Amino acid sequence: MTSTSVPLVRRLPVRRLMGVLAVALLCAAWFPAAGDGHWQDLHDKVRSGQLVPMPSILDWLEARYEGVVLEVELESEEERLIYEVEMLGPQGQVVEFELDAASGELIGMKGVNIEGMRRTP
Repeated sequence: MTSTSVPLVRRLPVRRLMGVLAVALLCAAWFPAAGDGHWQDLHDKVRSGQLVPMPSILDWLEARYEGVVLEVELESEEERLIYEVEMLGPQGQVVEFELDAASGELIGMKGVNIEGMRRTP
């Protein structure tokens, strides 16, 4: 399993910039020993639609959960890429959301008082 984390503190006006920066840093750090071509492969997958862009993941989470992004990780688990997004909720709870990087599907959540972060429609 490969894991790279990039701390993010985002606010609404800089969300897109931070998302793009996070993906760029993740791509650059994800394959540090393998050479420059691997980050480009990851970037190409985002551009071609094989992977969901980080700003889309952050927008999806922001629409459904209240909180501030603390950390984003891109992990490879059994040939599957997974975004892990850690958020700080309004009551001080820390929750980690796991999303499939190819589909954007929420595949797991870990933390206390997750319902306290859920936005009402």
